[in-house]
Amino acid sequence: MAEPLKNLLHPALVKTMANQIAAHSAGFDTARFVDLATHDMPQLELMQRATQIRDALAVTLPDDFEQAAAILSASLPQSGRTGISGWALLPVSQFVAQKGLGHFDLSLALLKQLTPHFTAEFGIRPFILAEQDRALATIGEWTTDSDHHVRRLASEGTRPRLPWAIRLPALMRDPQPILPILTALLDDPEDYVRRSVANSLNDIAKDHPDLVAAFVGEQIAAASPERRQLLRHASRTLLKKGHAAALSNFGFAPLSGIGATVEIRTPHVDFGNAVAFTLTIVNDGSAPQQVMVDYAIHHRKANGSLAPKVFKWKSLVLAPGETTTMTRQHAIRAITTRQYYPGGHRLEILVNGAVLAGGDFQLVIP
Repeated sequence: MAEPLKNLLHPALVKTMANQIAAHSAGFDTARFVDLATHDMPQLELMQRATQIRDALAVTLPDDFEQAAAILSASLPQSGRTGISGWALLPVSQFVAQKGLGHFDLSLALLKQLTPHFTAEFGIRPFILAEQDRALATIGEWTTDSDHHVRRLASEGTRPRLPWAIRLPALMRDPQPILPILTALLDDPEDYVRRSVANSLNDIAKDHPDLVAAFVGEQIAAASPERRQLLRHASRTLLKKGHAAALSNFGFAPLSGIGATVEIRTPHVDFGNAVAFTLTIVNDGSAPQQVMVDYAIHHRKANGSLAPKVFKWKSLVLAPGETTTMTRQHAIRAITTRQYYPGGHRLEILVNGAVLAGGDFQLVIP
């Protein structure tokens, strides 16, 4: 069984933090910090533990933020010397976000310094909320930084809908201010950075689908394979929804003469097994057609209603008169992000975003 996520922050890590901070602050009360940071820790979840450690820093570091920031900066790994790193920096970035708003430039510089050792994507968001133009002016400069972690922070930290983080309502309403940041990173040499750019664009597409489809259309001309992959990933929500302009960006025209049937080969699925199905798709038209085949599982919810989740499958070109058959198995097993309920479920086949076939199956949970 996987280790609980909350155990990424644990008492031994707190003690190591205390020793690393004490090495750069003669007056640091390590015993009090450890006591406050680990109080009832087994009962706390990950973010609760991070908040408690953050609060322990607030009590034991100097009240003067400039002094506290200097201590934390010195406590980071430097020149081959160990220091605070990894998940221990989550509460550190929270501390900077909580205490450093009155020291805007110093705080952003510290968050930039710590992000190579653990992402500061959560820590910079309060600064964007407080003074968006000022924060984005600084963050925009990070797109040319030599460290790819810093460049990724520029795109990931400004994502309007970053998971686990506070949302950025102003950028959800108007994402134009972050488009220059994303544009500057479209051809970043690191896939780690480019995927972040794609995820940010996908966030924006949920509120502004036409804007993202138009942006992708402008950026895809003569795109390198890496940029094209980024733009395709950025368009994934739009493609699943059958957005016409997004489909057109990747050569998928409106369907003409395409038909499909699906056979559910496992009408009863025991939990832990898979629903198996076979798709037959035919092009009855007079011209070749490029098609994108996805499928949706309509999962049963606690109230008995069904909610779809779309999964990618395959893209192919069908010649005139061509028929092709594909098979698939989709596992129905325990995952942390979904609660399954027994009863009727539905599977649907989507071709270029349009539902062309479907069938039902029963999920059996002992």
